Amino acid sequence: MFVDQVKIDVKAGNGGNGMVAFRREKYVPNGGPAGGDGGHGADIIFKVDSGMNTLMDFRYHRKFKAPAGGNGANKSMTGRSAENLIVPVPEGTTVINELTGEVVGDLTEPDQELVVARGGRGGRGNIHFASAKNPAPEIAENGEPGEEVSLKLELKVLADVGLVGFPSAGKSTLLSVITSAKPKIAGYHFTTLVPNLGMVRLNDGRDFAVADLPGLVEGASEGVGLGIQFLRHVERTRVILHLVDMSGEEGRNPFEDYLAINKELEAYDESILDRPQIIVATKMDLPESNDNLAEFKQQIAEDDRGKDFEVLPISSVTHDGLQELVQKTADLLEQTTIIPTKPLEETAEYEYHKTSDDLNISFDDEIDSWVIKGAEIERLFKMTDTMHEQSMLRFARQMRGMGIDKALRDAGAKDGDTVTILDFSFTYVD
Repeated sequence: MFVDQVKIDVKAGNGGNGMVAFRREKYVPNGGPAGGDGGHGADIIFKVDSGMNTLMDFRYHRKFKAPAGGNGANKSMTGRSAENLIVPVPEGTTVINELTGEVVGDLTEPDQELVVARGGRGGRGNIHFASAKNPAPEIAENGEPGEEVSLKLELKVLADVGLVGFPSAGKSTLLSVITSAKPKIAGYHFTTLVPNLGMVRLNDGRDFAVADLPGLVEGASEGVGLGIQFLRHVERTRVILHLVDMSGEEGRNPFEDYLAINKELEAYDESILDRPQIIVATKMDLPESNDNLAEFKQQIAEDDRGKDFEVLPISSVTHDGLQELVQKTADLLEQTTIIPTKPLEETAEYEYHKTSDDLNISFDDEIDSWVIKGAEIERLFKMTDTMHEQSMLRFARQMRGMGIDKALRDAGAKDGDTVTILDFSFTYVD
């Protein structure tokens, strides 16, 4: 089954916890702190696998969780860093942050890698907190939480040539006779429900990939018919073969069909019509086709954009014109080196830590407590070892430094009130 859009959740590994420990060797009466650091949590990395051509695997595996780093040990030993989780994706996958809509990355090259979720750093052991005032600190950090994010994956077929046109214009039939692909062909509209790919190989050694894209209709860019589901696949193609049915069997006007499809392509991405395009007049073996072609050529010559495109008549049944079509398509590809796609506002490096700008303090009547929420304060709390008093005092100083004490006071908190962060509650003291 062809799947080209899917939503998944990823969770990078937490860093390992730092340790509170002290030297206990014989003949070392004043042994100092010796708690080691935690190991780094695993990143989640997407890597292009050229053997994949669909996102089908993600349909049944939507949650990815990377392993955490190892905890620190005594004798200042650092915990083992976790091995990164490598997730294979097909070539042509665009990764989008589901919450913000930002493009995280665009994977278009073989073996290309993209870090989509960064693992947390290991927490520091108490060896890092020793000072002249506190030579034996009982302070250690828990590991930093790994990044957790919801992602949307979009697959855009990577093909040199895209076949576009109304349903039943002959796209699948053309693909079947110029390549070894075996698309489903039938005498009704929307026979093709997924993009089909095939390779054209010429006697002179040249070859190129062709994508037969499901039939477009008027309003496709707004979701009519198969709609925008498959318009995205046109983005990657370098040359467009615009198939127009010249038979007039269904009472359609070929020139109006041509204009309608171009209108939908332009509505989706106006840069698509700037690419080289060959107009392919199909079904030339049928009785009315020659007369319709003559009229079509006259109309296209008067069209500002269409007059620059060549019109090639073919018949996929009799194979007339096919050799000329593939030769001219190959020639056009050689002259076309850059794909003028829409620029992606790709983040240079995925932002991990957020500032405390999202800090929110409110009173919850149900639990009779002040509730503190915010990415930064929650991250700091998760890295606090609540089992040791000195660690909690350090966290209190961090809260004061972030201005949370003052914010609670300004919000109306009084001595003895309960304050909650995540699942931890404590008493507020002014």
